[in-house]
Amino acid sequence: MDMSVIITISMFTVLVGLLLTGFPVAFTLAGTGLLFGGIGYAIDVLDPSFLEILPNRLFGNVVRNELLFAVPLFVAMGVMLEKSNVAEELLESMGKLFGTMRGGLGISVTIVGALLAASTGIVGATVVTMGLLSLPTMMRRGYSTSLATGSIAAAGTLGQIIPPSIVLILLADVMSNAWQQAQLNAGLFSPIPMSAGELFAGALIPGLMLVGMYILYQIAMAILRPESCPAIPIDEAERTKGFYKRLFFALLPPLVLIIAVLGSILTGIATPTEAASVGAVGAILLGAARMGQTMQRVVIVTLVSVLAMLLISTNFDLRMTREVIPTSDTFAFWVAIILAVFFAAGLITALWKTHKSGVLSEVMRSTVRISTMIYAILIGASLFSLVFRGVGGDDIIEGMLHSLPGGQFTAILLVMILMFVLGFFLDFIEITFVVVPVVAPALLAMDGTYGPIWLGVLMAMNLQTSFLTPPFGFALFYLRGVVPEHIPTTAIYKGVIPFVIIQTLALLLIATVPELVTWLPSQLFK
Repeated sequence: MDMSVIITISMFTVLVGLLLTGFPVAFTLAGTGLLFGGIGYAIDVLDPSFLEILPNRLFGNVVRNELLFAVPLFVAMGVMLEKSNVAEELLESMGKLFGTMRGGLGISVTIVGALLAASTGIVGATVVTMGLLSLPTMMRRGYSTSLATGSIAAAGTLGQIIPPSIVLILLADVMSNAWQQAQLNAGLFSPIPMSAGELFAGALIPGLMLVGMYILYQIAMAILRPESCPAIPIDEAERTKGFYKRLFFALLPPLVLIIAVLGSILTGIATPTEAASVGAVGAILLGAARMGQTMQRVVIVTLVSVLAMLLISTNFDLRMTREVIPTSDTFAFWVAIILAVFFAAGLITALWKTHKSGVLSEVMRSTVRISTMIYAILIGASLFSLVFRGVGGDDIIEGMLHSLPGGQFTAILLVMILMFVLGFFLDFIEITFVVVPVVAPALLAMDGTYGPIWLGVLMAMNLQTSFLTPPFGFALFYLRGVVPEHIPTTAIYKGVIPFVIIQTLALLLIATVPELVTWLPSQLFK
Protein backbone atom coordinates (compact mmCIF):
# COMPACT_ATOMS: atom_id res chain seq x y z
CA MET A 1 0.00 0.00 0.00
CA ASP A 2 1.20 3.51 -0.83
CA MET A 3 2.69 5.36 2.16
CA SER A 4 0.44 8.38 1.50
CA VAL A 5 -2.63 6.18 1.92
CA ILE A 6 -1.26 4.70 5.15
CA ILE A 7 -0.45 8.17 6.53
CA THR A 8 -3.90 9.49 5.55
CA ILE A 9 -5.80 6.63 7.19
CA SER A 10 -3.59 6.70 10.29
CA MET A 11 -3.90 10.47 10.62
CA PHE A 12 -7.69 10.44 10.58
CA THR A 13 -7.91 7.37 12.85
CA VAL A 14 -5.55 8.84 15.46
CA LEU A 15 -7.43 12.15 15.38
CA VAL A 16 -10.83 10.55 16.01
CA GLY A 17 -9.37 8.30 18.71
CA LEU A 18 -7.80 11.23 20.58
CA LEU A 19 -10.98 13.31 20.27
CA LEU A 20 -13.00 10.48 21.82
CA THR A 21 -10.70 10.54 24.87
CA GLY A 22 -11.95 14.03 25.70
CA PHE A 23 -8.58 15.75 25.19
CA PRO A 24 -9.01 19.45 24.21
CA VAL A 25 -9.99 19.62 20.55
CA ALA A 26 -7.72 22.50 19.50
CA PHE A 27 -4.60 20.79 20.93
CA THR A 28 -5.66 17.43 19.50
CA LEU A 29 -5.95 18.88 15.99
CA ALA A 30 -2.69 20.80 16.16
CA GLY A 31 -0.81 17.96 17.87
CA THR A 32 -1.98 15.36 15.36
CA GLY A 33 -0.99 17.67 12.52
CA LEU A 34 2.50 18.23 13.95
CA LEU A 35 2.99 14.53 14.74
CA PHE A 36 2.12 13.32 11.25
CA GLY A 37 3.87 16.30 9.69
CA GLY A 38 7.07 15.07 11.35
CA ILE A 39 6.40 11.48 10.28
CA GLY A 40 5.64 12.58 6.73
CA TYR A 41 8.88 14.60 6.60
CA ALA A 42 10.90 11.69 8.02
CA ILE A 43 9.66 9.22 5.39
CA ASP A 44 9.81 11.83 2.60
CA VAL A 45 6.04 12.00 2.02
CA LEU A 46 5.63 15.65 3.07
CA ASP A 47 7.65 18.54 1.66
CA PRO A 48 8.77 20.62 4.70
CA SER A 49 8.31 23.84 2.72
CA PHE A 50 4.59 23.02 2.73
CA LEU A 51 4.39 24.00 6.42
CA GLU A 52 5.84 27.43 5.60
CA ILE A 53 2.42 28.27 4.18
CA LEU A 54 0.87 28.06 7.67
CA PRO A 55 1.53 31.65 8.87
CA ASN A 56 0.11 33.16 5.70
CA ARG A 57 -2.77 30.70 5.82
CA LEU A 58 -3.64 31.65 9.41
CA PHE A 59 -3.29 35.36 8.73
CA GLY A 60 -5.37 35.23 5.56
CA ASN A 61 -8.01 32.65 6.48
CA VAL A 62 -8.42 33.32 10.20
CA VAL A 63 -7.07 36.67 11.38
CA ARG A 64 -8.23 38.73 8.41
CA ASN A 65 -11.36 36.73 7.66
CA GLU A 66 -14.16 39.28 8.02
CA LEU A 67 -16.86 36.61 8.06
CA LEU A 68 -15.40 35.09 11.23
CA PHE A 69 -15.63 38.49 12.94
CA ALA A 70 -19.37 37.80 13.07
CA VAL A 71 -18.86 34.84 15.42
CA PRO A 72 -18.09 36.76 18.66
CA LEU A 73 -20.74 39.35 17.76
CA PHE A 74 -23.47 36.73 17.26
CA VAL A 75 -22.33 34.95 20.43
CA ALA A 76 -22.57 38.22 22.39
CA MET A 77 -26.01 38.85 20.94
CA GLY A 78 -27.27 35.40 21.92
CA VAL A 79 -25.79 35.40 25.41
CA MET A 80 -27.15 38.90 26.14
CA LEU A 81 -30.66 37.85 25.11
CA GLU A 82 -30.33 34.74 27.25
CA LYS A 83 -29.14 36.63 30.35
CA SER A 84 -31.70 39.46 30.00
CA ASN A 85 -34.71 37.13 30.49
CA VAL A 86 -36.06 37.56 26.95
CA ALA A 87 -36.78 33.83 26.74
CA GLU A 88 -38.63 33.81 30.06
CA GLU A 89 -40.89 36.68 29.01
CA LEU A 90 -41.53 35.13 25.60
CA LEU A 91 -42.43 31.74 27.07
CA GLU A 92 -44.74 33.25 29.63
CA SER A 93 -46.57 35.38 27.05
CA MET A 94 -46.83 32.66 24.39
CA GLY A 95 -47.95 30.13 26.99
CA LYS A 96 -50.83 32.37 28.00
CA LEU A 97 -51.72 33.00 24.35
CA PHE A 98 -51.89 29.33 23.26
CA GLY A 99 -52.39 27.72 26.66
CA THR A 100 -56.19 27.55 26.49
CA MET A 101 -56.00 25.05 23.61
CA ARG A 102 -54.82 21.45 23.90
CA GLY A 103 -51.16 21.23 22.97
CA GLY A 104 -50.85 25.00 23.29
CA LEU A 105 -47.86 24.90 25.63
CA GLY A 106 -46.00 22.56 23.27
CA ILE A 107 -46.72 24.89 20.33
CA SER A 108 -45.52 27.82 22.45
CA VAL A 109 -42.26 26.00 23.21
CA THR A 110 -41.69 25.34 19.49
CA ILE A 111 -42.38 28.95 18.48
CA VAL A 112 -40.22 30.40 21.25
CA GLY A 113 -37.49 27.89 20.37
CA ALA A 114 -37.58 29.11 16.77
CA LEU A 115 -37.38 32.76 17.90
CA LEU A 116 -34.48 32.02 20.23
CA ALA A 117 -32.78 30.01 17.48
CA ALA A 118 -33.02 33.00 15.14
CA SER A 119 -31.67 35.35 17.79
CA THR A 120 -29.06 33.25 19.58
CA GLY A 121 -28.02 30.35 17.31
CA ILE A 122 -26.44 28.51 20.28
CA VAL A 123 -27.98 25.05 20.70
CA GLY A 124 -26.77 24.25 24.22
CA ALA A 125 -27.91 27.58 25.64
CA THR A 126 -31.34 27.29 24.01
CA VAL A 127 -31.97 23.73 25.25
CA VAL A 128 -30.89 24.57 28.80
CA THR A 129 -32.90 27.80 28.89
CA MET A 130 -36.04 26.14 27.51
CA GLY A 131 -35.64 23.20 29.89
CA LEU A 132 -35.31 25.39 32.96
CA LEU A 133 -38.18 27.71 32.05
CA SER A 134 -40.81 25.59 30.34
CA LEU A 135 -40.48 22.04 31.70
CA PRO A 136 -41.74 22.81 35.25
CA THR A 137 -44.79 24.59 33.80
CA MET A 138 -45.57 21.74 31.39
CA MET A 139 -45.24 19.15 34.15
CA ARG A 140 -47.43 21.18 36.49
CA ARG A 141 -50.13 21.43 33.80
CA GLY A 142 -50.25 17.65 33.34
CA TYR A 143 -48.22 17.23 30.16
CA SER A 144 -46.79 13.85 29.27
CA THR A 145 -43.15 13.72 30.39
CA SER A 146 -42.05 12.29 27.05
CA LEU A 147 -43.90 14.90 24.98
CA ALA A 148 -42.66 17.77 27.15
CA THR A 149 -38.99 16.75 27.09
CA GLY A 150 -39.10 15.84 23.39
CA SER A 151 -40.64 19.19 22.48
CA ILE A 152 -38.00 21.11 24.43
CA ALA A 153 -35.05 19.15 23.03
CA ALA A 154 -36.33 19.47 19.45
CA ALA A 155 -37.07 23.19 19.78
CA GLY A 156 -33.60 23.77 21.22
CA THR A 157 -31.85 22.24 18.20
CA LEU A 158 -33.54 24.64 15.77
CA GLY A 159 -30.56 26.93 16.34
CA GLN A 160 -28.60 24.61 14.02
CA ILE A 161 -30.64 25.39 10.94
CA ILE A 162 -32.53 28.67 11.42
CA PRO A 163 -30.34 31.63 10.42
CA PRO A 164 -28.49 33.52 11.64
CA SER A 165 -26.71 30.74 13.50
CA ILE A 166 -23.12 30.12 14.58
CA VAL A 167 -23.24 26.76 12.79
CA LEU A 168 -24.18 28.37 9.47
CA ILE A 169 -21.55 31.12 9.87
CA LEU A 170 -18.76 28.58 10.35
CA LEU A 171 -20.17 26.26 7.71
CA ALA A 172 -20.43 29.14 5.22
CA ASP A 173 -16.73 29.92 5.63
CA VAL A 174 -15.67 26.29 5.20
CA MET A 175 -18.05 25.62 2.28
CA SER A 176 -16.96 28.81 0.51
CA ASN A 177 -13.30 27.70 0.65
CA ALA A 178 -14.25 24.18 -0.46
CA TRP A 179 -16.30 25.55 -3.36
CA GLN A 180 -13.39 27.71 -4.54
CA GLN A 181 -11.00 24.77 -4.26
CA ALA A 182 -13.35 22.51 -6.23
CA GLN A 183 -13.62 25.08 -9.01
CA LEU A 184 -9.84 25.64 -9.13
CA ASN A 185 -9.26 21.88 -9.29
CA ALA A 186 -11.70 21.77 -12.21
CA GLY A 187 -9.62 24.38 -14.08
CA LEU A 188 -11.92 27.34 -13.41
CA PHE A 189 -9.48 30.08 -12.39
CA SER A 190 -12.20 32.72 -11.90
CA PRO A 191 -14.27 30.84 -9.32
CA ILE A 192 -17.83 31.89 -8.53
CA PRO A 193 -17.93 32.83 -4.83
CA MET A 194 -20.51 31.64 -2.31
CA SER A 195 -21.52 34.06 0.44
CA ALA A 196 -22.83 33.45 3.93
CA GLY A 197 -25.96 35.35 2.96
CA GLU A 198 -26.72 32.74 0.29
CA LEU A 199 -26.38 29.92 2.83
CA PHE A 200 -28.63 31.82 5.25
CA ALA A 201 -31.23 32.24 2.51
CA GLY A 202 -30.95 28.55 1.61
CA ALA A 203 -31.51 27.47 5.22
CA LEU A 204 -34.47 29.77 5.88
CA ILE A 205 -37.23 27.79 4.12
CA PRO A 206 -36.08 24.37 5.45
CA GLY A 207 -35.86 25.85 8.95
CA LEU A 208 -39.37 27.30 8.83
CA MET A 209 -40.63 24.08 7.24
CA LEU A 210 -39.22 22.13 10.17
CA VAL A 211 -40.94 24.46 12.66
CA GLY A 212 -44.22 23.89 10.82
CA MET A 213 -43.76 20.11 10.95
CA TYR A 214 -43.09 20.28 14.69
CA ILE A 215 -46.28 22.30 15.24
CA LEU A 216 -48.30 19.87 13.10
CA TYR A 217 -47.05 17.03 15.29
CA GLN A 218 -48.10 18.94 18.42
CA ILE A 219 -51.58 19.45 16.92
CA ALA A 220 -51.81 15.76 15.97
CA MET A 221 -50.92 14.75 19.53
CA ALA A 222 -53.59 17.12 20.88
CA ILE A 223 -56.19 15.40 18.67
CA LEU A 224 -55.07 11.78 19.01
CA ARG A 225 -53.85 11.81 22.62
CA PRO A 226 -55.49 14.79 24.34
CA GLU A 227 -54.54 13.53 27.80
CA SER A 228 -50.84 14.01 26.95
CA CYS A 229 -51.16 17.76 26.40
CA PRO A 230 -54.12 19.24 28.29
CA ALA A 231 -55.24 22.83 27.94
CA ILE A 232 -54.86 25.40 30.69
CA PRO A 233 -58.29 26.24 32.17
CA ILE A 234 -59.51 29.66 31.03
CA ASP A 235 -59.53 31.07 34.54
CA GLU A 236 -55.86 30.07 34.91
CA ALA A 237 -54.75 31.56 31.63
CA GLU A 238 -54.71 35.03 33.21
CA ARG A 239 -56.07 36.81 30.18
CA THR A 240 -56.10 40.14 32.01
CA LYS A 241 -56.99 43.43 30.39
CA GLY A 242 -53.43 44.35 29.47
CA PHE A 243 -52.43 40.88 28.28
CA TYR A 244 -52.27 41.59 24.55
CA LYS A 245 -50.36 44.78 25.15
CA ARG A 246 -47.77 42.87 27.19
CA LEU A 247 -47.68 40.14 24.53
CA PHE A 248 -47.05 42.75 21.84
CA PHE A 249 -44.16 44.33 23.75
CA ALA A 250 -42.71 40.91 24.62
CA LEU A 251 -42.70 39.80 20.97
CA LEU A 252 -41.89 43.08 19.23
CA PRO A 253 -38.28 43.73 20.36
CA PRO A 254 -36.84 40.27 19.54
CA LEU A 255 -38.82 40.13 16.29
CA VAL A 256 -37.55 43.56 15.22
CA LEU A 257 -34.01 42.50 16.11
CA ILE A 258 -34.29 39.26 14.12
CA ILE A 259 -35.79 41.05 11.10
CA ALA A 260 -33.14 43.78 11.26
CA VAL A 261 -30.26 41.28 11.41
CA LEU A 262 -31.52 38.60 9.03
CA GLY A 263 -33.32 41.01 6.71
CA SER A 264 -30.25 43.18 6.22
CA ILE A 265 -28.22 40.08 5.28
CA LEU A 266 -30.79 38.58 2.90
CA THR A 267 -31.49 41.89 1.14
CA GLY A 268 -27.79 42.59 0.70
CA ILE A 269 -27.88 45.81 2.75
CA ALA A 270 -25.25 44.50 5.15
CA THR A 271 -22.71 41.71 5.35
CA PRO A 272 -23.14 39.08 8.08
CA THR A 273 -20.44 40.82 10.13
CA GLU A 274 -22.12 44.21 9.87
CA ALA A 275 -25.51 42.67 10.66
CA ALA A 276 -24.00 40.84 13.64
CA SER A 277 -22.72 44.14 15.05
CA VAL A 278 -26.24 45.56 14.72
CA GLY A 279 -27.58 42.48 16.52
CA ALA A 280 -25.04 42.78 19.36
CA VAL A 281 -25.82 46.47 19.91
CA GLY A 282 -29.57 45.77 19.66
CA ALA A 283 -29.30 42.98 22.23
CA ILE A 284 -27.48 45.29 24.64
CA LEU A 285 -30.19 47.93 24.28
CA LEU A 286 -32.88 45.26 24.65
CA GLY A 287 -31.26 43.95 27.81
CA ALA A 288 -30.96 47.46 29.26
CA ALA A 289 -34.61 48.25 28.46
CA ARG A 290 -35.66 45.55 30.93
CA MET A 291 -34.04 47.44 33.82
CA GLY A 292 -36.69 50.04 34.57
CA GLN A 293 -38.83 52.66 32.88
CA THR A 294 -36.04 55.22 32.81
CA MET A 295 -33.85 52.90 30.75
CA GLN A 296 -36.78 52.14 28.47
CA ARG A 297 -37.02 55.86 27.66
CA VAL A 298 -33.27 56.05 27.09
CA VAL A 299 -33.41 53.05 24.73
CA ILE A 300 -36.36 54.52 22.81
CA VAL A 301 -34.46 57.82 22.33
CA THR A 302 -31.39 55.84 21.19
CA LEU A 303 -33.36 53.83 18.65
CA VAL A 304 -35.18 56.92 17.36
CA SER A 305 -31.78 58.58 16.88
CA VAL A 306 -30.57 55.63 14.78
CA LEU A 307 -33.71 55.61 12.62
CA ALA A 308 -33.49 59.38 12.13
CA MET A 309 -29.83 59.07 11.07
CA LEU A 310 -30.78 56.40 8.54
CA LEU A 311 -33.50 58.63 7.09
CA ILE A 312 -31.12 61.61 6.88
CA SER A 313 -28.36 59.58 5.22
CA THR A 314 -30.88 58.27 2.70
CA ASN A 315 -32.34 61.66 1.74
CA PHE A 316 -29.33 64.00 2.05
CA ASP A 317 -25.74 64.05 0.82
CA LEU A 318 -23.64 64.35 3.99
CA ARG A 319 -20.24 64.62 2.29
CA MET A 320 -18.67 67.85 3.52
CA THR A 321 -15.65 67.79 1.20
CA ARG A 322 -17.59 69.05 -1.82
CA GLU A 323 -16.92 72.51 -3.23
CA VAL A 324 -20.59 73.52 -3.21
CA ILE A 325 -22.74 72.30 -0.32
CA PRO A 326 -26.45 73.20 -0.19
CA THR A 327 -27.73 74.69 3.05
CA SER A 328 -30.12 71.76 3.49
CA ASP A 329 -27.25 69.27 3.37
CA THR A 330 -25.23 71.30 5.87
CA PHE A 331 -28.20 71.45 8.23
CA ALA A 332 -28.80 67.70 7.82
CA PHE A 333 -25.11 67.03 8.54
CA TRP A 334 -25.21 68.85 11.89
CA VAL A 335 -28.51 67.22 12.81
CA ALA A 336 -26.90 63.84 12.08
CA ILE A 337 -23.96 64.78 14.33
CA ILE A 338 -26.34 65.62 17.18
CA LEU A 339 -28.25 62.36 16.64
CA ALA A 340 -24.97 60.42 16.67
CA VAL A 341 -24.14 62.00 20.03
CA PHE A 342 -27.57 60.97 21.37
CA PHE A 343 -27.02 57.42 20.10
CA ALA A 344 -23.53 57.19 21.62
CA ALA A 345 -24.80 58.54 24.94
CA GLY A 346 -27.70 56.06 24.95
CA LEU A 347 -25.45 53.10 24.14
CA ILE A 348 -22.92 54.10 26.83
CA THR A 349 -25.76 54.41 29.33
CA ALA A 350 -27.06 50.95 28.37
CA LEU A 351 -23.58 49.47 28.71
CA TRP A 352 -23.12 51.09 32.12
CA LYS A 353 -26.52 49.92 33.33
CA THR A 354 -25.96 46.31 32.21
CA HIS A 355 -22.46 46.44 33.71
CA LYS A 356 -23.77 47.63 37.09
CA SER A 357 -26.33 44.81 37.12
CA GLY A 358 -23.60 42.22 36.44
CA VAL A 359 -25.20 41.06 33.18
CA LEU A 360 -22.58 42.62 30.88
CA SER A 361 -19.71 40.95 32.74
CA GLU A 362 -21.34 37.52 32.36
CA VAL A 363 -22.00 38.18 28.67
CA MET A 364 -18.42 39.27 28.00
CA ARG A 365 -16.94 36.29 29.84
CA SER A 366 -19.14 33.85 27.95
CA THR A 367 -18.43 35.56 24.63
CA VAL A 368 -14.67 35.52 25.14
CA ARG A 369 -14.72 31.88 26.30
CA ILE A 370 -16.81 30.61 23.39
CA SER A 371 -15.07 32.74 20.74
CA THR A 372 -11.60 31.77 21.99
CA MET A 373 -12.56 28.11 21.83
CA ILE A 374 -13.80 28.49 18.25
CA TYR A 375 -10.71 30.37 17.08
CA ALA A 376 -8.35 27.94 18.83
CA ILE A 377 -10.07 25.01 17.13
CA LEU A 378 -9.88 26.83 13.80
CA ILE A 379 -6.14 27.38 14.17
CA GLY A 380 -5.59 23.73 15.10
CA ALA A 381 -7.79 22.61 12.20
CA SER A 382 -5.80 24.80 9.78
CA LEU A 383 -2.58 23.03 10.76
CA PHE A 384 -4.23 19.60 10.56
CA SER A 385 -5.80 20.21 7.14
CA LEU A 386 -2.54 21.67 5.78
CA VAL A 387 -0.59 18.54 6.73
CA PHE A 388 -3.46 16.36 5.52
CA ARG A 389 -3.31 18.00 2.09
CA GLY A 390 0.50 17.95 2.13
CA VAL A 391 0.58 14.15 2.40
CA GLY A 392 -1.98 13.87 -0.40
CA GLY A 393 -4.97 13.09 1.79
CA ASP A 394 -7.39 15.28 -0.16
CA ASP A 395 -6.53 13.54 -3.43
CA ILE A 396 -6.96 10.14 -1.79
CA ILE A 397 -10.38 11.07 -0.35
CA GLU A 398 -11.50 12.51 -3.69
CA GLY A 399 -10.38 9.40 -5.55
CA MET A 400 -12.11 7.14 -3.06
CA LEU A 401 -15.41 9.06 -3.30
CA HIS A 402 -15.25 9.16 -7.10
CA SER A 403 -14.66 5.41 -7.30
CA LEU A 404 -17.76 4.51 -5.28
CA PRO A 405 -20.54 2.74 -7.19
CA GLY A 406 -23.55 4.97 -7.65
CA GLY A 407 -21.51 8.12 -8.14
CA GLN A 408 -22.45 11.28 -6.30
CA PHE A 409 -25.52 9.83 -4.60
CA THR A 410 -23.51 7.10 -2.86
CA ALA A 411 -20.69 9.52 -2.00
CA ILE A 412 -23.07 12.02 -0.37
CA LEU A 413 -24.94 9.24 1.44
CA LEU A 414 -21.69 7.83 2.83
CA VAL A 415 -20.51 11.28 3.98
CA MET A 416 -23.88 12.01 5.60
CA ILE A 417 -23.78 8.72 7.51
CA LEU A 418 -20.22 9.45 8.64
CA MET A 419 -21.16 12.97 9.84
CA PHE A 420 -24.29 11.62 11.53
CA VAL A 421 -22.29 9.07 13.51
CA LEU A 422 -19.54 11.56 14.37
CA GLY A 423 -22.26 13.94 15.58
CA PHE A 424 -22.83 11.54 18.50
CA PHE A 425 -19.30 12.11 19.78
CA LEU A 426 -18.05 15.43 18.37
CA ASP A 427 -19.48 18.93 18.53
CA PHE A 428 -20.50 20.73 15.33
CA ILE A 429 -17.36 22.92 15.47
CA GLU A 430 -14.99 19.93 15.24
CA ILE A 431 -17.04 18.31 12.47
CA THR A 432 -17.25 21.58 10.53
CA PHE A 433 -13.51 22.22 10.71
CA VAL A 434 -12.26 18.63 10.40
CA VAL A 435 -14.65 16.62 8.20
CA VAL A 436 -16.22 19.21 5.91
CA PRO A 437 -12.94 20.64 4.48
CA VAL A 438 -11.82 17.09 3.65
CA VAL A 439 -14.96 15.80 1.92
CA ALA A 440 -16.71 18.91 0.58
CA PRO A 441 -14.25 19.73 -2.29
CA ALA A 442 -14.52 16.14 -3.56
CA LEU A 443 -18.32 16.15 -3.40
CA LEU A 444 -18.57 19.54 -5.10
CA ALA A 445 -16.16 18.46 -7.83
CA MET A 446 -18.45 15.64 -8.96
CA ASP A 447 -20.81 16.08 -11.87
CA GLY A 448 -24.39 17.02 -11.15
CA THR A 449 -26.60 19.93 -10.22
CA TYR A 450 -25.72 19.90 -6.53
CA GLY A 451 -24.20 23.14 -5.34
CA PRO A 452 -22.49 24.32 -2.14
CA ILE A 453 -25.63 25.93 -0.68
CA TRP A 454 -27.70 22.76 -0.96
CA LEU A 455 -24.84 20.63 0.37
CA GLY A 456 -24.23 23.03 3.28
CA VAL A 457 -27.89 23.05 4.36
CA LEU A 458 -28.05 19.26 4.02
CA MET A 459 -25.01 18.92 6.29
CA ALA A 460 -26.42 21.37 8.84
CA MET A 461 -29.75 19.56 9.08
CA ASN A 462 -27.98 16.19 9.22
CA LEU A 463 -25.96 17.38 12.21
CA GLN A 464 -29.11 18.74 13.82
CA THR A 465 -30.72 15.30 13.48
CA SER A 466 -27.63 13.66 14.95
CA PHE A 467 -27.65 15.98 17.97
CA LEU A 468 -31.27 14.96 18.67
CA THR A 469 -30.91 11.19 18.18
CA PRO A 470 -30.69 8.84 21.20
CA PRO A 471 -28.66 7.66 22.93
CA PHE A 472 -25.73 10.04 22.30
CA GLY A 473 -27.39 13.23 20.99
CA PHE A 474 -25.79 16.36 22.46
CA ALA A 475 -29.19 18.04 22.97
CA LEU A 476 -30.27 15.10 25.13
CA PHE A 477 -27.23 15.50 27.39
CA TYR A 478 -27.89 19.24 27.73
CA LEU A 479 -31.51 18.55 28.66
CA ARG A 480 -30.62 15.70 31.01
CA GLY A 481 -28.47 18.13 32.96
CA VAL A 482 -31.40 20.41 33.85
CA VAL A 483 -34.42 18.09 34.19
CA PRO A 484 -35.39 16.79 37.66
CA GLU A 485 -33.81 13.50 38.72
CA HIS A 486 -37.19 11.75 38.98
CA ILE A 487 -37.63 12.04 35.19
CA PRO A 488 -35.93 8.97 33.67
CA THR A 489 -33.58 9.29 30.72
CA THR A 490 -35.71 6.76 28.83
CA ALA A 491 -38.61 9.24 28.92
CA ILE A 492 -36.43 11.82 27.19
CA TYR A 493 -35.37 9.26 24.56
CA LYS A 494 -38.98 8.23 23.99
CA GLY A 495 -40.06 11.84 23.61
CA VAL A 496 -37.49 12.79 20.96
CA ILE A 497 -38.02 9.76 18.69
CA PRO A 498 -41.05 11.31 16.87
CA PHE A 499 -39.05 14.49 16.34
CA VAL A 500 -36.12 12.49 14.98
CA ILE A 501 -38.55 10.90 12.50
CA ILE A 502 -39.76 14.39 11.53
CA GLN A 503 -36.14 15.51 11.11
CA THR A 504 -35.41 12.50 8.90
CA LEU A 505 -38.45 13.22 6.73
CA ALA A 506 -37.35 16.85 6.37
CA LEU A 507 -33.83 15.70 5.50
CA LEU A 508 -35.15 13.34 2.81
CA LEU A 509 -37.38 16.09 1.48
CA ILE A 510 -34.44 18.47 1.11
CA ALA A 511 -32.34 15.73 -0.49
CA THR A 512 -34.99 14.89 -3.08
CA VAL A 513 -36.28 18.44 -3.68
CA PRO A 514 -33.17 20.69 -3.77
CA GLU A 515 -35.35 23.64 -4.86
CA LEU A 516 -36.47 23.98 -1.22
CA VAL A 517 -32.94 25.18 -0.55
CA THR A 518 -31.87 26.77 -3.83
CA TRP A 519 -34.99 28.75 -4.77
CA LEU A 520 -34.73 31.62 -2.27
CA PRO A 521 -30.98 32.26 -2.81
CA SER A 522 -31.58 32.29 -6.58
CA GLN A 523 -34.27 34.94 -6.13
CA LEU A 524 -32.37 37.13 -3.66
CA PHE A 525 -28.83 36.81 -5.06
CA LYS A 526 -29.31 36.81 -8.83
